[in-house]
Amino acid sequence: MSKSFEVQGVVHSIGETTEYGQNGFTKREFVLKLTGEGENSDYPNYIALELIKDKCALMDQYQIGDEISTQFNLNGRLWTGNDRPEKCFTSLQAWRIESLSSGSGGGQEPPPGDYSQIPPDFDDDIPF
Repeated sequence: MSKSFEVQGVVHSIGETTEYGQNGFTKREFVLKLTGEGENSDYPNYIALELIKDKCALMDQYQIGDEISTQFNLNGRLWTGNDRPEKCFTSLQAWRIESLSSGSGGGQEPPPGDYSQIPPDFDDDIPF
């Protein structure tokens, strides 16, 4: 089980929900410009997070420019294939989003399920 973390930031971009493979696995990415304690606006940090499965809908109520707080799990896995060198992929899987902007977003989600494992039959030869 992975450890949970929390960040806050302004929504920079929101991707569409994408379906992978034949088993209906879905993923949606979004990018935050981090704000809050310890952030220097002269050197902004942008991070990409992802939502998977039923959590993809969490971003439906937010727009670019909204300030949000996000709880996420840090996950990683190794990938090898087609005689290529081994690669390590790291993902930040969001599972709760709260609005910090007035008048938009809102609502809290229940605690997450265990989304740390990608379905065993998910392999479309794409390393991400």
